[in-house]
Amino acid sequence: MMITPVRHSCTRGPLISVEGVTGVGKTYLTTRAVRALDGEPLMMEAFSQQASERPGLGKALLRALRKASTGDPFLRGGTPLAEALILLAIKRYDLDTIIPELSNGRTVVEGRSIDTTAVCQALQLHPMDPDAALETAASLLEFATCYRPPPDLTILVTDDAREAVERAQRRDRRIFTTEQATFMREACALYERLPATDPARHRVVDRRSMDEYEAAEQIRAWIHDAGTSLGCLHEPWQGSGGRCMCCGHREESAAA
Repeated sequence: MMITPVRHSCTRGPLISVEGVTGVGKTYLTTRAVRALDGEPLMMEAFSQQASERPGLGKALLRALRKASTGDPFLRGGTPLAEALILLAIKRYDLDTIIPELSNGRTVVEGRSIDTTAVCQALQLHPMDPDAALETAASLLEFATCYRPPPDLTILVTDDAREAVERAQRRDRRIFTTEQATFMREACALYERLPATDPARHRVVDRRSMDEYEAAEQIRAWIHDAGTSLGCLHEPWQGSGGRCMCCGHREESAAA
């Protein structure tokens, strides 16, 4: 007698992250995209905005990182692996706070998620060695899934690195040091290589090949289509045999 899994479609909403270096227009394009959707998704701000807006454990952890980084715009305090663990703790905290929204079927869009942690920390561990940084970023992403499920969909917004640097400087009214601008260029290059490690989860918007209207429409379409045929979310240490974090379903087997 052969045992086959029983097909179950979860009623939860999709969890989507939007990634990319500062200055590529993630927030601007995503805001335009979600305004064109029926049923507005919950928007979770990126790390830097959360630090001053969201109370609780996440804010306290971010405050510690900001203090240790002494004003560095990329929250670098000199201990990248320790910082990676704190950032992953923040992303787990974020997930815990949005489970009720996901459970009610609402779409949730994270402004940066585990991909940003993987990219930035890998670059600090392997400066000027892009191949080693890519390998470490992929390992950090795998490690991150021990703490929380990955997003259902990750949208990477990319652009010419020089354009992103100039945009970020105008927006933040600051001038990056030579080292900071170099770090941004290296991050941009690493982001663009990362989707190849998990092509099923990643989608890429390249602003060098489309205007802002096309980019926003593409993001809108991806977000709209992300809510179909979703699987359950399981605690990493429970595996697929545990109950779904959103609908409570436990996978069972049936005789064929």
